[in-house]
Amino acid sequence: MTDESRIPTNLRTLLILEIVGNSDKALSPTEINQHIGLPKQTMHRLCATLVEEGFLIYEPSGKRLRPARRLRSLGVGMLYASHIHIGRRQILKNVAQTLGETVNFVVPSDDGMTYLDRVETDWPIRVQLPVGTHVPFHCTASGKVFLASLAPTMRERLVRSLQLKPYTSNTFENADKLLESLEAIASQGYAIDDQEFMDGMVAIAVPIFDEKKRFLAALATHGPTVRLDPEILVQHKTLLSNAARQLARALVDE
Repeated sequence: MTDESRIPTNLRTLLILEIVGNSDKALSPTEINQHIGLPKQTMHRLCATLVEEGFLIYEPSGKRLRPARRLRSLGVGMLYASHIHIGRRQILKNVAQTLGETVNFVVPSDDGMTYLDRVETDWPIRVQLPVGTHVPFHCTASGKVFLASLAPTMRERLVRSLQLKPYTSNTFENADKLLESLEAIASQGYAIDDQEFMDGMVAIAVPIFDEKKRFLAALATHGPTVRLDPEILVQHKTLLSNAARQLARALVDE
């Protein structure tokens, strides 16, 4: 616990954001305060301000707080910082050159997974998913590897809240079957999209974790079925996993 008397007022909100951001579950103001030791009234006032300003949001129960859009946007903004971007870009270029396919750096957002960075293949036949594209959680390799990274209870809660829209005949439309698949993905350390999001496209993704095993992003590659199939993609799993560890170190070191 931090000595409250030694914390400058303008740093108290940063401590609250750090604690909530580092937690793998939503926290009540009382639970947050166990790490800081502020007067109860002060803690509730600061939390109320952070909710009002869009950094935190209460879960439907109204008792626990989790990161809201503005705090998540702040985290994504840090990943755009030039020195981080340069290191990340070089790793992506190396992987893309080795694979000969498009490589993507994908992060979770409110509306699904968002393509934050990518290195394109030189093949004339390729699938266009530009930076800034949002794709669903339930039928993409990056989305499924994110879902699989969640604690089982949180994973089930999120999956059952999703609208499992069928994009192709291979899309998971049944929550129980999707959860069964996610359990296997969590165990094997990668996810395959076998034409689940788009007919004629296959993909593989691996998770990028921080030192506390929290999901940061997904590293993914995709391509058309005229050139790739799931068996070929699985052969790239070790290369992608090694690159994911490099990316994690680069992000933490910076």
